[in-house]
Amino acid sequence: MNLPTTRKVLAVHGDGQLRRIEESMPELGKGMVMVKTGASLVSPGSEFGGGWIALRQMQIHPEERPPKPFGYSSGGTVVTLGEGVDRFKQGDRVCCIGARYAQHADYSVVPQNMVFPIPESMTFAQASYAMLLGTGLQALRRGKPEMGEYVAVVGLGLVGLLTARLAELAGCRVIGWDTSPERLAYAAKLGIEATVQVGKEDPVDKTMEFTGGHGLDHGVIALGGDASRPYDSLMECMKVSPDGHAYGNITIVGGADFHYKKNLSNVNIVRSSRTGPGYHDKAWERGASYPPVFVRWDTGRNIEYCLELVSNGRINVDALTTHTIPFEKVEEQTTEATLNPETILGMVFEMDN
Repeated sequence: MNLPTTRKVLAVHGDGQLRRIEESMPELGKGMVMVKTGASLVSPGSEFGGGWIALRQMQIHPEERPPKPFGYSSGGTVVTLGEGVDRFKQGDRVCCIGARYAQHADYSVVPQNMVFPIPESMTFAQASYAMLLGTGLQALRRGKPEMGEYVAVVGLGLVGLLTARLAELAGCRVIGWDTSPERLAYAAKLGIEATVQVGKEDPVDKTMEFTGGHGLDHGVIALGGDASRPYDSLMECMKVSPDGHAYGNITIVGGADFHYKKNLSNVNIVRSSRTGPGYHDKAWERGASYPPVFVRWDTGRNIEYCLELVSNGRINVDALTTHTIPFEKVEEQTTEATLNPETILGMVFEMDN
């Protein structure tokens, strides 16, 4: 088989434009899988360091810097296998995750434990949501909500919306907070029970009404930047014991910062990053494993479960895709789309596959 020696990969340039560049194909080492990409999904909050609005600001105020390839979630077809890989065969339909691996490129070389089979019924675009779904699921595992408990998700971008939907599927009562009425509409499409338009409605009053005065069991902050105000508002919404101490859990998924105030509470605050154990463990990524009896939900099992939820129709990721752009037209079409960054939620790049 004549394997490609170069690939085209999408890179962010200093003027805020997304352009394809050509580079050498990554090495197909031991435990690695080469995949011809069918579609990839943009996660703007982490890939642009501030989302589509930040990218638009770069276009308005360009700076000198080298092009930076990006991306970490895609779907495609197995081309060939590195040494020691026996889980796949040429032609298998798969999804891929991982920063530096599953980039917005026509080909990717990905560690085998970061590659997952997908059913024939699943599109590559649907499969490209795997990384963000796994991130949301791991955030819930860190917070440990239980059936019937009240959960507020603050920030209804892609990760926030998917986390909220996963909490609903876990049997929780979920209310979503966001400033954007469009994001609240997407929450309704996913089946989120209640929403608050922050800035127009009082999130504390509406959330306490939603909980019947009992207060929240869990809060999830799914946004970047300064989250001091939403953190303070969540603390006002937490359930309170008879001695006046707030109880519950607040999970931070993403890069939010906030000022931790000294107070008499029993609220557990945790950060959740990645998709579960294994991510960024090079030995695990290339084929090692953790004993399931001790690590029930590693990255692999989290992703596999999320793919099952999409496949059986319990999570409608298609409802979140606002822009589908052919890879060969990415430069002109993303330039046009980013003129109105508020209209972008899920942007998928489709390759000729």
